[in-house]
Amino acid sequence: MADIDRPEISEECGVFGVVAPGEDVARIAFFGLFSLQHRGQESAGIAVTDGQKIRMHRDMGLVTQIFQEETLSSLTGHTAIGHTRYSTTGSSILRNVQPMRCDSKFGEVALAHNGDLINSATLREEMTAQGVEFETTNDSEVIIQIIANSKAATIEDAIKEAMTEIRGAYAVLVMTKDKLIAFRDPYGIRPLSIGKLNGNHYVLASETCALNTIGAQFIREVEPGELVIVDENGLREMQAVPVCGHALCVFEYVYFARPDSQMYGKTIHEARRRMGHELAKEHPARGAHIVFPIPNTGTPAAIGFAEGSRIPYAEGVIKNHYIHRTFIAPDQRMREMGVRMKLTPLKETLAGRRVVMVDDSIVRGTTIGKQIKMIREAGAVEVHVRISSPPYRHPCFYGIDTANQNELIAANMNVEEIRRHIGADSLGYLSLAGLVRAIGVKKDKLCCACLDGKYPIDISKEAKLSKFVFEEKEPVASANE
Repeated sequence: MADIDRPEISEECGVFGVVAPGEDVARIAFFGLFSLQHRGQESAGIAVTDGQKIRMHRDMGLVTQIFQEETLSSLTGHTAIGHTRYSTTGSSILRNVQPMRCDSKFGEVALAHNGDLINSATLREEMTAQGVEFETTNDSEVIIQIIANSKAATIEDAIKEAMTEIRGAYAVLVMTKDKLIAFRDPYGIRPLSIGKLNGNHYVLASETCALNTIGAQFIREVEPGELVIVDENGLREMQAVPVCGHALCVFEYVYFARPDSQMYGKTIHEARRRMGHELAKEHPARGAHIVFPIPNTGTPAAIGFAEGSRIPYAEGVIKNHYIHRTFIAPDQRMREMGVRMKLTPLKETLAGRRVVMVDDSIVRGTTIGKQIKMIREAGAVEVHVRISSPPYRHPCFYGIDTANQNELIAANMNVEEIRRHIGADSLGYLSLAGLVRAIGVKKDKLCCACLDGKYPIDISKEAKLSKFVFEEKEPVASANE
């Protein structure tokens, strides 16, 4: 992420919602968001309704930094939605933190969104011309403003109307004073699952790992283009817009999702382990002494590579799990120390060895060269790099912070040039066919645009070129606003 924990690639956020009268819904949402922390570390928020009023608390930082006992105790109600953010549209500032809230003809409305709209600039311009005032610089406000300004008779119809206007990736939770509504884009690019808690309460979350944490039972995924309503009458669903296809982001399997989550009925850990098996077939490393991962997302693939190649698995580096995003700006010397702050090489494991280093991806190529240098300095005589995904050559416009193709190393260098640039003795990427085999889902049910350039939603006319598209015409507020 755009922090010391992950400088290469990040997704926008995680969303969580719960309807559970008689339960401490704010606390349930807290634990749900804590389980989704890996999806965004910039900010977080929880909104709760008691049937009369929506109360909300949100701030910059990690979930555990933002929510203390006193704060959670003040958020009383029967329904809650939560959000943890990494920004792909709009700066990392307080006014862009979600959930967001506004007044409407349907009463107070709160919204949490994961994804990215490719036509948000056009819609925002049209709405501004009609007199709609925007308070943030993120694209999620476009959705809530369409809903709030709709002339539809019901909020369900207003959301259906919004779904016909917005284009791009979205998994959204909307909360009114008496109901929770979830909806997903007609391609299902961003994940969203439904669970049941204590037999009769409903939960929605970006990943099933959040359901596991709170003891909820997974029911199913929200279908592409579907609208799910949960209120005092239980759960009901409707197909709000036609299904355009199935295009779940392939990087959920490669990197984003937690290993204990499931998508399309496939456990992420097992899919990544099979990626290692396929990688060992395609790019063996004969004569290597050990295989080790760049933890944590490279670990299952490294285990699979070791199993497939019969090269012993070892821990070559230790990750410091206590390094999180900080708002204390490091000086240049500290920036250069960043890799060593995060990873510590085990010299006894590496010294005098020919090693295979397994990671999930190389996107910008900003850190892997430093990692290889560190491994050599620890005594490794050869460093062979294996990547459990294909070269990342194309920008994403659906909720990953890689909209600038000039920043993507594989878009500007071939594999041999990348190998020389990062200083590896050999470099092997998993093929797209191998990746699809490992996942066990047909390719036509996945969005692989960042790998093959085939975008399920046309981005030729309206895709934004900058995450700060709405700030180019106005001053950007500070993080302390």
